[in-house]
Amino acid sequence: MRTLLICFLATAAVAPAQDNPLSTWNKVAYTRVKDILLRSAEKVPEESYSFKPTDSVRSFGQLVGHAADAQYLFCSVVLGEKNPAPKIEQTKTSKADLIAGLKDGFAYCDKAYDGMTDAAATQTVKFFGGDTPKLGVLTVNNMHNMEHYGNMVTYMRMKNIVPPSSEQGPPPPAKK
Repeated sequence: MRTLLICFLATAAVAPAQDNPLSTWNKVAYTRVKDILLRSAEKVPEESYSFKPTDSVRSFGQLVGHAADAQYLFCSVVLGEKNPAPKIEQTKTSKADLIAGLKDGFAYCDKAYDGMTDAAATQTVKFFGGDTPKLGVLTVNNMHNMEHYGNMVTYMRMKNIVPPSSEQGPPPPAKK
């Protein structure tokens, strides 16, 4: 019975990917970048949240806040909602508040990725003055997240912190 249940659940999990390969792949990419952004925010110590390599760029904390705000910007368009615009970058400074804001931003954006199908992906929305497929907006969100993860990686390296995407995984099991 347990094997039958596992087979059923595995089939159910694969079916949406087969029916919606584009939106499923986009969500996989989003899930990965969401994970490394959150892990970066958690890994950097509070005292480094004010760090910025030069005066002309955002601090690490501002990058976290900017990434949080961006989730609302992009995903509100896909969801057909008014951007809640919480202004996390401008109003939050502590590590705890910024991480909470980032988690809330991702929770908001999760709704857009979770509800996306390949059929809905081709629907156009107004985005920065042009008509853009919904999947295009979510793809730009992923690109924007990776852009700022790249900034965070540089900041972390300057502070001798190994970024999450460079961490070693657990060693492989020993062969018997």
